[in-house]
Amino acid sequence: MANFRQFRPDDLNKFSKCNLDPFTETYELGFYLQYHAKWPSLFQVAEDQHGNIIGYIMGKLESSPDYYKFSEHYLPWHAHITAVTVAPEARRLGIGKMLTEQLEAAADANDAWFVDLFVRSTNHKAIQFYKSMGYSIFRTVKDYYGDHSSDPTKSSEDAYDMRKPMKRDVKKEHIRENGEKFEVDPSDVW
Repeated sequence: MANFRQFRPDDLNKFSKCNLDPFTETYELGFYLQYHAKWPSLFQVAEDQHGNIIGYIMGKLESSPDYYKFSEHYLPWHAHITAVTVAPEARRLGIGKMLTEQLEAAADANDAWFVDLFVRSTNHKAIQFYKSMGYSIFRTVKDYYGDHSSDPTKSSEDAYDMRKPMKRDVKKEHIRENGEKFEVDPSDVW
């Protein structure tokens, strides 16, 4: 059985089991601490009965800056999942789903229009997981992951920007059908 609670800074020493997955994005220590300081209720961990971190989710609440307001890529008030991961030995127990549902509840409590996230277009298991939870592909961000230099020997990978509408979006204005066909550049993503 997992215990769910807010992240504490000393949890950074216990993330290694979760961060070894090749699909898990890892960050500098300051980045994790910034999320803890700004959005503590959206940074949750799951721990086993021995106190080991077996999963976590990092999220934030945001909107595009005002100068972006007239751009077709403007994002209204929403929640964003920056990272969610579960240690290999704790997968298929519903931990990722529970962590995501907790973040969605916080999004609704903060009157967000939707929750969004980015996922590698080749991470089929994650895409299926999110679709099973009601997320859909809103757009494809070309060459989002990897090297963005002009060196043709460096590879990059597309991301899907996936979204799930929250209670506020009664008319489902912030999702679309066939989103994978709507391609944008990384510079269009705020």
